[in-house]
Amino acid sequence: MILEVCCDSVESVRAAIEGGAQRVELCRELATGGLTPPDEMVQYAVENGIRTHVLIRSRDGNFVYTPAEVAEMVSEITRMRQMGVHGVVVGALTAAGDIDMGAYRQMTAAAEGMSITFHRAFDECRNPQQALEDIIALGCQRLLTSGQATSAEKGIPLLHQLVQQAGGRIIIMPGAGVSPENVQRILHETGAMEIHGSLRTDGQTDVAKVRRVMELLT
Repeated sequence: MILEVCCDSVESVRAAIEGGAQRVELCRELATGGLTPPDEMVQYAVENGIRTHVLIRSRDGNFVYTPAEVAEMVSEITRMRQMGVHGVVVGALTAAGDIDMGAYRQMTAAAEGMSITFHRAFDECRNPQQALEDIIALGCQRLLTSGQATSAEKGIPLLHQLVQQAGGRIIIMPGAGVSPENVQRILHETGAMEIHGSLRTDGQTDVAKVRRVMELLT
């Protein structure tokens, strides 16, 4: 079982490491769904030895991007590769609510050799089963999703279906509203082997919560 902690500051990364998390996803402006983090946060995580995945998202709002925005995110992926991150977290949709295969191929090409996670743009797809097949076809290693619900716990039925449909071809990683109180239920009832959470108290990553989840996963 792997815990990925969503971090939006150096202090959050420090807490995730202290709590024993195996991986972090870095971003900024978490309240808006997250944007590409500043370089200093990325550098701190990489230099402190934790496996580091970085959200690549140029703006808040929807996930329908212009060619210029896609080019900007491709450039950000290249910069993250140069900084030594282990993976990137990306996603793009068409106006109709399908996976934007063209935009995503550009981003995955720039991320070649790194782990690639498709982020929660998936939760706005009109057909999650077809979207999963498209994401697998693009060569992604992982899908972060709440099961198209407001929380992973509420999304358990679809999450379970996605794990079954994936059949080991991609990692389905539940995320949203994960806590020490529900993490075991989510993993048990979905069959997932990785989980994603911010594990915060009063807006800050809580070392005790991270540590407690790690204890529950072992």
